[in-house]
Amino acid sequence: MSRPITPRMRRRIKREFSMEKATVRIGKGGVTQQLLEEIDRRLEKNEIVKVKILKSALVERKAKEIASKVAEKTEASLVEVRGHTFILYRRKKPKKK
Repeated sequence: MSRPITPRMRRRIKREFSMEKATVRIGKGGVTQQLLEEIDRRLEKNEIVKVKILKSALVERKAKEIASKVAEKTEASLVEVRGHTFILYRRKKPKKK
């Protein structure tokens, strides 16, 4: 897992992304390898990703369980789970010279 984020950073991210639309959606297929790769790409590019879980994906698991699983597999910090939406944060990796 990435370095834990501070409470101050957590508040800033929540405030900035509360009104943003989700950039990734988890559908009835659930959490697939392809979906994890897409989230990973977006984290690498933007550091922060907002993900919405569609109702069809919530048949077997709860939103918090899915969010925790995605955060663990992408080595990101789970900032917030609100309803069927969650926010992930991961620092960009330093570029090698």
